[in-house]
Amino acid sequence: MSDFDWNDLRAFLAVVRTGRLTAAARQIGIDHSTLSRRIIGLEKALQARLFDRRPTGYVLTGAGENLVVEAEAVESLAIRIAARLADPAAGLTGSVRIATPEGFGTYFLARHIGGLARRYPTMTIELIANPGVVNLTKREADIAVTMARPEKGRLRARKLLDYELGLYASRAYLDGRGVPETLADVDRHVLIGYIGDILPTPHHDYLKELFGRRLPDIGMSNVLTQLHATRHDAGLCVLPCFMADGHDDLVRVLAAEVRISRSYWLVVHAETRAPARSRIVGDFLHAAAQKHRRTFLPRAVAEERRP
Repeated sequence: MSDFDWNDLRAFLAVVRTGRLTAAARQIGIDHSTLSRRIIGLEKALQARLFDRRPTGYVLTGAGENLVVEAEAVESLAIRIAARLADPAAGLTGSVRIATPEGFGTYFLARHIGGLARRYPTMTIELIANPGVVNLTKREADIAVTMARPEKGRLRARKLLDYELGLYASRAYLDGRGVPETLADVDRHVLIGYIGDILPTPHHDYLKELFGRRLPDIGMSNVLTQLHATRHDAGLCVLPCFMADGHDDLVRVLAAEVRISRSYWLVVHAETRAPARSRIVGDFLHAAAQKHRRTFLPRAVAEERRP
């Protein structure tokens, strides 16, 4: 077997994670022709075809699948070595990419992220308020906020906080249709919810949890669209309290009957590329969430204050 270097394995992993040569080249900062030569060189060195080239992209062969585990082990070792040898001050320079759910990213983090940027002006912060477009295991982000603790992958997680969801409608909608007094009354109202076959996660199936087989009358793919429709008198909708309570035109109904609890988790890769930056961002997110937990879990805070 001929010699090959770490750059060849980096190129290989980039293609594995993106499935396309141009996207992989962009990810590691080289042109696609150079990347192609590295893949061909690696296959020649290993005397094995690693990918099937198809019109839809690059697909791993059996030999390629076997190499993935070994290549990721080398990648993890390289990251650990770099982290140990790096100048601590240099860890605060560079970019950190944060992936969050839409509601959390838009209605909470976007309001507080300026404080992080001002405190660490040498860091470049990238916020993706839609975790569905990135994969932390594939290192497409440095840190993520998720609705569930990950059960697989080389990931570390800690709970960020719990939050509550309730049933909301606009004042104008309730003036016209009446306020539901019981859960059974909801059958006479328009119900907004997620589209069943494209739920973001199983944790988003609120209507099944509350009403069994009741389907939404208006299905929407994301929470921001649902919030906008609710504010414009479309119907009743289960919404996170930290989002809905900030709008004076929305009213929470059946508060005693409809209290759904969920959690946010703070997740990083076990061998993060930027340990100092990830730690700083993680600590900032945790501190900010705890400071404003009353917004996320109004019932819990109210109960704490009872004599």
